[in-house]
Amino acid sequence: MNPRTWALATSLCLALSATHPCSAQTPAKTSQPEKILRYSFPVAETGFDPAQISDLYSAIVLANIFEAPYEYDYLARPAKVKPNLAEAMPEVSADFRTFTFRLRQGIYFVDDPAFGGKKREVTAADFVYSLKRYYDPKHKSPRWSGIAEDKILGLDELRKKAEATGKFDYDSEAEGLRALDRYTVQIKLGETRPRFVLGLADPSVLGIMAREVVEMYGDRIMEHPVGTGPFMLQEWKRSSKITLARNPGFREKLYQAEPPADDAKAQAIAARMKDRRLPMVDKVVVTIIDEQQPRWLSFLNNEQDFMERLQENFALQAVPNNKLAPNLAKRGIQVEQVPLSDITMMYFNMTHPVVGGYTPDKVALRRAVSLAINSEEEVRLARRGQAVVSQGFVMPNTASFDSKFRTEMGTFDRARAIALFDLFGYTDKDGDGWRDLPDGKPLVLEYDTLGTSDYRERDEIVKKNLDAVGIKIVYKIGKWPEQLRASRAGKLMMWGYGYSAGSPDSGSVLQLGYSKSAGQQNHSRFKNARFDELYEKQGLMRDGPERDAVIRDAVRILVAYMPIKVRVSRIGTDLMQPWLVGYKRHPFAREFWSYVDIDTPKLPR
Repeated sequence: MNPRTWALATSLCLALSATHPCSAQTPAKTSQPEKILRYSFPVAETGFDPAQISDLYSAIVLANIFEAPYEYDYLARPAKVKPNLAEAMPEVSADFRTFTFRLRQGIYFVDDPAFGGKKREVTAADFVYSLKRYYDPKHKSPRWSGIAEDKILGLDELRKKAEATGKFDYDSEAEGLRALDRYTVQIKLGETRPRFVLGLADPSVLGIMAREVVEMYGDRIMEHPVGTGPFMLQEWKRSSKITLARNPGFREKLYQAEPPADDAKAQAIAARMKDRRLPMVDKVVVTIIDEQQPRWLSFLNNEQDFMERLQENFALQAVPNNKLAPNLAKRGIQVEQVPLSDITMMYFNMTHPVVGGYTPDKVALRRAVSLAINSEEEVRLARRGQAVVSQGFVMPNTASFDSKFRTEMGTFDRARAIALFDLFGYTDKDGDGWRDLPDGKPLVLEYDTLGTSDYRERDEIVKKNLDAVGIKIVYKIGKWPEQLRASRAGKLMMWGYGYSAGSPDSGSVLQLGYSKSAGQQNHSRFKNARFDELYEKQGLMRDGPERDAVIRDAVRILVAYMPIKVRVSRIGTDLMQPWLVGYKRHPFAREFWSYVDIDTPKLPR
């Protein structure tokens, strides 16, 4: 499946509060102490239907409930895909247009009332159904446009028919998506896709679902995820607490990994965990703590076993000079620091009358604003060194990343910014101290943001930088779900958000500027024929220097027009209590819950 769709935006979010008990049964208690993994999300989930979600934290939950045909080796670096629900790696045609794989037999969904009391085996038809759901217009899937780029033969026709009739025909066979027999799936694409298999390794997207479950719960399917994975939803208090229990019917799956020879920590984890049955914990309890200080104190007070992505506000306390603080080391707390495969951005709505457009004066405005923002100051002050300034859109850990590549995107140059403003008529015409538009009307940038302390710090830096060049910016405080909807509808002038890679494919991030993704991943609504041409071209090419060059050319177009100002790539600092065993951050996989253990004798008494 196309890896361009798998990365999800990372942002703070809030939602309404409601409790939704899961229909699945809780596993029976044993004589052994219950092992519970406890940690928190800094943002709220939106729901648990792969076809409808678009946020990172819902995807993390889904990745531990559902399973895809393939998965990433937990310890292998660089990232390596291996079979999961599939028996072996797919048979791939020489032109990378036909992919055939066979599912393992004897894999069952979690028991659910939708199955009428019978065990329900996973079949090839379930995979076909799960993938077709993205083409059903009813779901308005934010991932559909990226998946559609693979041009699976016959599915676009089914979607168009559904748009005309109002109903998607799931029983109509598509040439490019067929169950050849009970367990064999064949996918045929209209174009060459050398990295197609990467998308088949994301359970938050291609986690296999059962049709009868979806049909039974209907509009409530976001509340009733029923998969084949190691965990099942036990309790959900929206925006507050998510509890998952071990799937009692999960098949025998043993810990197998291939750590790099030069990574002593990974080697030690592999030796300790080898051939252990997965999952090793009985329950996972995730609480939503969106304010930084309560989340940090919760970890310090031993209420959390794991702090994923330490907030920058506490970096100087926890990892001064990027080394674990002595007081934490004495407690046996462990630290893992890795560059994340992500970028943070602010975009300009290219259809907005103030900041949008392709005329030289509008391009100059966006470029001047970009040059006026000091991202290094953001890294040093607001992020406490837990990030690096981004030079473009290609993210660390992906195939085409080049740490030596430099563009104007990462440049802070106040003098050049002022010169651009002056040259194109953005001057103070009424003497109030603020620059105006060339026609004399007031120039005011409106930026939608959140009210939490970390956002306030970063926003203050941007405001100080823009004040220094005479540009007035007004912040509009809102909430994530509403901002996301408004952004997709093209109603915001400027907005900040993040993008995380879901695979090693460097080209996936370019969908941020692809015209056919406007209103979905392309929040800025940028449109450029040459960029679209390069984006489509790189998708057909094999990894290597030639593809890298095409990707860089596409990035240069985005830098030249500046519909998006890429700011930083973050460093992930994860902290683990001494009783949490086996954790190591994977650059792309989200389903790590199965691979960690709780050393119960070390738990505080």
